[in-house]
Amino acid sequence: MEALATYGLIGLFVAAFVAGTLIPFNSEIVLSAVLIAGADLMTALVVATIGNSLGGLVTYYMGHIGKPEWLEKYGKVKHEKLVQIQPQLNRYGPTAATLSFVPGLGNVIILGLGFFRIAPFWSFLFMTFGKLARYAVWGYMTDLVI
Repeated sequence: MEALATYGLIGLFVAAFVAGTLIPFNSEIVLSAVLIAGADLMTALVVATIGNSLGGLVTYYMGHIGKPEWLEKYGKVKHEKLVQIQPQLNRYGPTAATLSFVPGLGNVIILGLGFFRIAPFWSFLFMTFGKLARYAVWGYMTDLVI
């Protein structure tokens, strides 16, 4: 179990990174496994948040450099969907990135922020806050159970 607690943090980082990209993956299960194995809650939260935020940054820049046909083919997000959410992204700006943890919606928000080139630094900051909040709630709930 100690090995999982130690080396599991590397796996947690990778899982969180992958989950932050357009690849569907559930990093919360890995977070729970690492915590059950005895990893420190705060360390695990930092590792998961950094990994997931960096994965989200990849998604942002995929939107930033992406052509609409690329986003449809590889990102599975239709250009019409991005145009549909553009008024909300313009209205809420990078604060919309706080919702990046919401399944299905989060990737569209992050891709859209990148596609419309909305405040990269602030988008990353709010995205990181949203992801940290999600992992903190999940980690705390796991910690209560174990």
